[in-house]
Amino acid sequence: MIKSQAASLGFDACGFAAAVPVDDETTARYDRWIEQGHNGCMQWAAGHRDLRRDPSLLLEGANTVISLALNYYPARFQPDGTLRVAYYAYGRDYHEVLREKLTALAHFIEQVTQCSTRPCVDSAPIRERYWAQRAGIGFVGRNNCLIIPGKGSYFFLGEIITTAQLPPDEPCRLTCGDCGKCIEACPASALSMDGAADASRCLSCLLIENHSEELPAWVADVVGDRVVGCDECQLCCPHNAHAQATRIADFAPTDTVMTLTRGRIQSMTAGEFKRTFAHSAISRLRYKTLRRNATLNSTE
Repeated sequence: MIKSQAASLGFDACGFAAAVPVDDETTARYDRWIEQGHNGCMQWAAGHRDLRRDPSLLLEGANTVISLALNYYPARFQPDGTLRVAYYAYGRDYHEVLREKLTALAHFIEQVTQCSTRPCVDSAPIRERYWAQRAGIGFVGRNNCLIIPGKGSYFFLGEIITTAQLPPDEPCRLTCGDCGKCIEACPASALSMDGAADASRCLSCLLIENHSEELPAWVADVVGDRVVGCDECQLCCPHNAHAQATRIADFAPTDTVMTLTRGRIQSMTAGEFKRTFAHSAISRLRYKTLRRNATLNSTE
């Protein structure tokens, strides 16, 4: 009943996993990633490690983590001459869309099970890709994205932690094998064959999370026409060769994204930025960051 309701709400995958602490190997690998400084400017990633490891700390009496995936692959793409925006930010802010759908499903679960729930979007300290793999939805690729077999990686992830005791699904045990296309394609050499990602070199992280007035000089040499994020490691992935367009109308590209040029950004006021991107994930960049990004590879 829960999985059927999830599908009716537009979710493309739904799986269950027992709400037990994250395994020691995964925890140790994450700790090493932090200690090596590979989280880059994402200082928040070093916090709340106790919550990231144990989902029961997010909801007392938790028994199950329900993992869900929502397709965002666009049916239309930006035309030539615009500054590139990563597909995830084409339409309405996924936090809003996902939260609404998770909340609706959580209410349904409470009604049919009489158990407590806690919906989690990616702002909550929970290991989303780990739980998606444990719940049998997919596996974590070398590009560090959750890859759903037969569907690809253009998916938002969300979770519902619940005290309901639900039968766990079989974990997904697939891997990328010896494919290294994403490592070769990464313009900033942020990926490696051991699956580690260096966020201090990731263009997506640098363009979105780093709000410094200036970025390292080498960024201008590789950024190209990107201004919000970078999809390169997904564009080259064989699992995305047959990606299907999303059915969620909210994720359709806005007129602003379809016409976003360097001149448009440079003429935009702070007030315009706030109004234009009020319900867009692009608002996370902040006004000054978007203007900085628009000048990284400009000869004007």
